[in-house]
Formats: sequence, structure tokens, C-alpha cells
Amino acid sequence: MKLIAAILFSAVSNTNAFTPCTNGFAFRTQLDAVKIYYDTQTGNTETCAGYIAAAAGLEAESIADATAADIDSADALIVGAPTWHTDSEDQRSGTAWDDWLYSSLPNRNVQGKKVAIFGVGDSASYSDYYCDAAGELYDQFVKAGAKVYGFVSTEGYEHSASKAEKDGKFVGCMFDEDNQYDLSEERANKWVQQLKDEGFF
Repeated sequence: MKLIAAILFSAVSNTNAFTPCTNGFAFRTQLDAVKIYYDTQTGNTETCAGYIAAAAGLEAESIADATAADIDSADALIVGAPTWHTDSEDQRSGTAWDDWLYSSLPNRNVQGKKVAIFGVGDSASYSDYYCDAAGELYDQFVKAGAKVYGFVSTEGYEHSASKAEKDGKFVGCMFDEDNQYDLSEERANKWVQQLKDEGFF
């Protein structure tokens, strides 16, 4: 009888071990929680998104491929764009962001959502408009209620003016693949660490 009881107890224990959790909580991985979206004109923004993704252990995707559910389900967003239409008041990137910011973002609930911004520009040829599109990302996400993390010092950048500057700092991490490409990966690594320290992840 003791042997039978032991076998029955073992069977019940093993069954319980493989019973799925039914407490109502869904497991969220870091990939679910934080998403990286970019768009690009020449490939430079994709390159920098790749540096950020590698440092964070994530994958970068084009904003053109993002669904409403993708945006809504993310706890935090890292977003980046190039600047193409210099000195423009809006639609500065010349990419899918130009429509998305004004047609899709207003319909998404990003109130209180964590957002980090990166931009890519040419500080030599377009010194007066360096990474202006990143400033547009900032303005529109803040208008929609998001909370922006990851402000970066302008020290070490060679530009004259930028709409991506707020209170003496960049609204995120700026890159220059044309003139300072050798600094891009290091900047991405430092920025991701900064975001971790700020509690973004």
C-alpha cells in the first residue's frame, strides 16, 4: 500500500509541475517590453539602429512595418530618423515617419509611455539643421503624452544649430555617419547604458 501511495503522489506532483500558470499574469520578455523603430533614406539610420539594437539585445524594425498593436503593446519605444527636408517645420525626415507622426501617432495611446529618441544627420554639410527630424520626433511624442528619456550632452558634436536641442542638450543620441562614423558604436553603447541607469529598460 505504501508503494502504491508513493507512486500516486509522484504522478500528481509531476502533473502539477507541468500545469500552466493560471494566475492571470502574462510573462513579458525584454523584446516585448521595448521596441526599436526607425526609418532611413541612405541606410545610415538603419546602421545606427543596429548599433543600438546590438547594445540593448533587441531587434530594430522599420516604422513602416509597425502595426497599431505593436505600438500599443510596447512598454517603451526607441525611435530614430534621419533629417532630409532641412529647415522644414514638419515632415523633416523624408521617410515613413513623416506621415506616421501625424496620421498614426495621434490615434495611439502613448500617455506616459517611455520613449527614447535618436537621430542621424550631417554636421558638416547641414550644420544649421543637424538632426532636426529628431526634434520633430520629440515634439510629437511629447505632445501625445509620452515621457522622453536619454537626453545627451552636445559636447563633442560639430554643428551650428539643431531643432533636436532642448535646454542645452540633445533630446536623445545623435549620430553622424558622414563625418563621425568612428564614434557611432561607442555613442550607442554609452546611450544604452545611460538608458539602463535611468530605468528605461
